[in-house]
Formats: sequence, C-alpha cells, structure tokens
Amino acid sequence: MKKNATGNPSRRNFLQKTALLTALTPTQLLRPAAEATQSATVGGNVPEMVEADGRLRLSFGDEKVIVPKGLQPFMLVTKTGAIVVQAQLPEKPFPSPRMHYERAMGTYISRDDAKTWTNIPLKPGENGLNLEGGGIQLKDGTLLGLDTYITPGKKDGQGVGQIYTSRDDWQTLQGPVDVPFDLPGADFFASKDDGGHPHEAMRLHRRILEMPNGDLLTTYYGWTKEDRTPSTYMASMMKTRVLLVRSTDKGKHWKQVSTIAVGPDIGTEGLDEPVIARISKGPKTGRLICLMRTGRELRESVSDDNGATWSPHRPRVFAGLDIYRTELWVDWLQNRTDSKGKPLDEKNPDELRGAVVDPDLIELRSGLLVAAFGVRVPQKACWKYAEHYWNGNYLAFSQDHGETWPNVVRMTSGVMTTHYMAIEEMSTDNKLFVAYDLGAWGKNPRDAVGRTVDITIKPV
Repeated sequence: MKKNATGNPSRRNFLQKTALLTALTPTQLLRPAAEATQSATVGGNVPEMVEADGRLRLSFGDEKVIVPKGLQPFMLVTKTGAIVVQAQLPEKPFPSPRMHYERAMGTYISRDDAKTWTNIPLKPGENGLNLEGGGIQLKDGTLLGLDTYITPGKKDGQGVGQIYTSRDDWQTLQGPVDVPFDLPGADFFASKDDGGHPHEAMRLHRRILEMPNGDLLTTYYGWTKEDRTPSTYMASMMKTRVLLVRSTDKGKHWKQVSTIAVGPDIGTEGLDEPVIARISKGPKTGRLICLMRTGRELRESVSDDNGATWSPHRPRVFAGLDIYRTELWVDWLQNRTDSKGKPLDEKNPDELRGAVVDPDLIELRSGLLVAAFGVRVPQKACWKYAEHYWNGNYLAFSQDHGETWPNVVRMTSGVMTTHYMAIEEMSTDNKLFVAYDLGAWGKNPRDAVGRTVDITIKPV
C-alpha cells in the first residue's frame, strides 16, 4: 500500500480519524501476532498514530530507498535544502591506522527535495567522514562535520578528533584535519566494544549546536577512570557516561564542559548515544535537552545554564511504550527461544524486556520539537522475531518545548529494522525528512530509506 496520504482517499480518511484519537493504553497498542509481518518491503510501511491530541495533522510522502544496502542512517540538511544521508554498507572499509567503523560508509545527496539521490564516492584509500559524529551549517554558511571517533592523544586527558569542512554546499569536502579534545579524566583504554573487540576511542554522536555567541556544543560518550561497571551482556564492555564539550573557535579545539549523565546502575550499558537540542522560543529559551540510550528505556536530562550543570537524568517514556511491560508480550513468546536456545518467558526476564535505541531530537523553526527513536521488543530476540507490533521506528512531537509529547506516530511496525533513525527539517517550514532502515546485518534486502512528513499545526 502506498503511504502518501494525499494520493490515497482511504489512507487520507484513516489519518484524519487517527489524528483525533486520545491517548491509547499499552494494551490497546498491541496487535495479534497473526496480523503482523516481518516483511521489509519498501513502500509497504503505513505510518499510524499511536497517541494524538488533535492539534497536529501529519501527511507522509512515499517511502524511497536513499542508500542501497545502507543501515543506520545519519543526516545533514543545508540551508539550500540539500540533504546529505550517510549509512553503513556491507563492504569492508579501507585499511587505516586510525580507528574506523568495521564497514564502509556510503554517502548520498539530494538537491531536489529528496526526489533523486546521487552517490558521493569515497576517495581511493580513504574512509572519509563518519557523520555519526554530527554535522552543522554555521551562521556564516560553513558546513562542518565531525568524525565520530576521538582517539587517544599523546598526553593523559587529551584526545584527537577529525573535522571536515565545506564552503560550497557539500560540492566538495575538505579534510580531515586533526583537532584536539581536552578531556580531563578520560580513559581511552577502559573497555572493549559490544563485540568484545578493542575500542580505544570515545564516540561523538549526533548533533552539533551553534550557540548565540558562536560557541559550538556537542556530546560524546565514553569512559573516565571511574567507570568500571561491566555491561550486563558483555563483561569486557564497561558502562559509559555522556559528556558535553565546547569549542570557541569553530571546531578547531574542544574542551570538556561537564558530565551530562552517569549511572552505573542504569540500563544494560550505562548512558550512551546522546543527542542534544536547544530551545530557542518560549519560557524555556536557552534550555538544552539531552536524550540518551541506556539499553533499556530512554533517559533525559536538561540544562538551563548552557551545559555547566544538568538535572538528574530521568526516564522518558513516549505514548506508554514501556519496555518493562513484559506481561504484554510474554504470552506471544511462549515456546520461543533466544539466540542461545533459552526460553523467552518469565524465567528469562533480561531477554524478555524491550529496549529503546538511538534517539534523535530537533527543534523546528516553528519551535515544535520532534524526537525520533526505535523500540525493540524483545531487546535482542527482535532479530529472530521481528513481528511484534511495538517493534519499529517512531516520531514524537512536543508543542510545549519538551514538557509533554502528546503526538506519537509509528513509522514502521513488525518489520526487520535496526531501529536507528535520522530527522531534519527541510527548506519548507514544518516539513521533515525522516530516514531509517529496512533490514539488518546479514539480511537481504537491506536499505536505508526515507520519506517526507508534512506537519500542519492547528491553531489553539
């Protein structure tokens, strides 16, 4: 079924009805397993409201492949409307002494409002920018991209990042240029990765903010010398914390500002995969909001002093999607097993629970906040049994600067996905481009896909 609401009367009527729904309870959000599917067919995913207050109207463009065979997309939109999307490919990267991702990164760009996409090939022998570290267009028009890896510096408490720049709307990209990170207390050698391999690096993640005075802020996750709590599923991987860094010279030098959140007792992996947004309108102008992954529920922390201090992190649950409500799917998983052959029932609670992963967050020019996130049910068995109704990709909307999120839409449901998403506002106000993937590692087909979302804000 096509997902363009404007081209299908029955679909349009459905969206008009669901836009008026009141909040649904978790039980109402369940669909019988017989009605679900693991199909990852492009164009076969119909967005649906799972919570709505009647104040927003959403319409969706067609779902299209952006990065063939791509997984876990990250994105940047320029002031001209150019859309840059990057995702990991099945191919191996070029050999390099600097730490890099285990797969090559594919980058595609659209300059016609996502109608067509052009591949930006890697330079021979170079792995190029890993855009997971974040990208931004500064007020002076310069485009910056930070590679996701901060590697150990020559002295204790020093790291080395890499920055790329473009001054011609991503027609060309200059770099990499090594840039110093002052990270007092950092321990680059504290942990293995989630596969048990060496991981001598910190990870920059998601968004770079340009403050009113021109300073740049961004987040990373990693370890200090205090962080020695093993992850629940990989004893050699230590739980991470989330930290904030600032640059006062357009990214040439970065200094640590604060720990945003730490919690050795939180989730399965501590706090990681952060994203920050800055409120620019209303009574909370200047507030920074940080959403973070834990391996279980999302956590949120806010700062009202430009990142110097942060509120205690707290769970952020959207639309009643509580991943601890295992009683809602335990019967569905009767007689099913995890990857090790262990039954998925009340005797296996760690595997039975769900997880919310890799949030994205953006303030639109109108002041509307949009969050993107993926829900895995169950947390690991979703790769074996992807058909649960909650399992998929989501958008949430806040009209009160992050206090409440009464509008939530499920973009995919019961299909194979890695649950990673990216969102950006296009050149038209209140029009989003949303990227996610269909498929997973070792699956075929697998593609990074995207679609537009037009948002109409109804007057109060």
